Amino acid sequence: MAEMGKGVTAGKLAINVQKRLTRAQEKVMQKLGKADETRDVAFEEMVSNFNKQMVEGGKLQKDMKAYLIAVKTMHDASRRLQDCLAEMYEPDWFGKEEMDALTEDTDTLWLDYHQNITDKSLNTLDSYLTQFPDIKARIAKRDRKMVDFDSARHHFSSLQKGKKKDEAKIAKAEEELGKSQKIFEELNVELQDELPVLFDNRVGLYVNTFQSLAGHQEKFHKEMGKLNQNLNDIMTKLEEQREIKKGGSEAATTEERAKSEEANHSEAASPPPKSAVTNGSDGDLPPGFIYKVKAVHEYVATDGDELELKVGDSVLVLAFENPDEQDDGWLLGVQETHWLQKKDISIKGVFPENFTQKV
Repeated sequence: MAEMGKGVTAGKLAINVQKRLTRAQEKVMQKLGKADETRDVAFEEMVSNFNKQMVEGGKLQKDMKAYLIAVKTMHDASRRLQDCLAEMYEPDWFGKEEMDALTEDTDTLWLDYHQNITDKSLNTLDSYLTQFPDIKARIAKRDRKMVDFDSARHHFSSLQKGKKKDEAKIAKAEEELGKSQKIFEELNVELQDELPVLFDNRVGLYVNTFQSLAGHQEKFHKEMGKLNQNLNDIMTKLEEQREIKKGGSEAATTEERAKSEEANHSEAASPPPKSAVTNGSDGDLPPGFIYKVKAVHEYVATDGDELELKVGDSVLVLAFENPDEQDDGWLLGVQETHWLQKKDISIKGVFPENFTQKV
């Protein structure tokens, strides 16, 4: 019985010792890990702002790259469309050379637009984001050194409070504490100086990025608008040319039919129309008169030998004294009103044929 009692007593003693050891370990962990650690609420807010800034910058970079891909896609689609039109445009149609030049200018404008956004917006954003990995690594290092500092501080404190003081160990612990504190504080001070400045700089970056983007967009659309207007003018004149040719063909057919009917009913030859007169045999017409045209577009003279046209002007077309001087698509003439008033052809000039319509 006594042995049993002793056994029970020894067992309880062992359990109590183990409990005390366990509780002692928990107490030490509590001091080192949770209850007594270095905290800086202001710095934690800086880190939170840094993480937010890094995420926003990454999203902006991703969206900017997506925008550039869209610009490249639109450029490719525009180029295929322009090439298609250029291939279909027949050589004898109005404005063939202008159409080819317009196609080239459109392609160049898209290339410049894409390159400007890449250089002035995306590259600036990429450069801005390159600083984040280094700062993020320094923040992580600062957190590690803070743990080292807390550990050294607790170790030094525990040695000072111990019943049996070992001055050598205390001195060494104090030295280690000083080293860890210096490393931590250097990192801590640097980051506390840099993080607020970096966070404020985001505003300038966003302003520059979107101002640059808006400026390039405005310039691109303005220049593209001019090219589109040129394309519209070419298409309009092409249609007018087609209508003029179509009307002239129908008029010629009607005239031939009328002549044929007149020939069948009369042996007398009809007098030649005024449009066929080629000399000064008729006092009401200038020498060399061929036919009359009416201006359907305004033309501003760019040289001294050119004739100014306003929509509705009647022009008497004259024959060139030297046919070799006539350029393709150009006519020589005098304003009908000037001829009727002055009977003078000295104020004559050349003008583009496709700006007029034969009457």
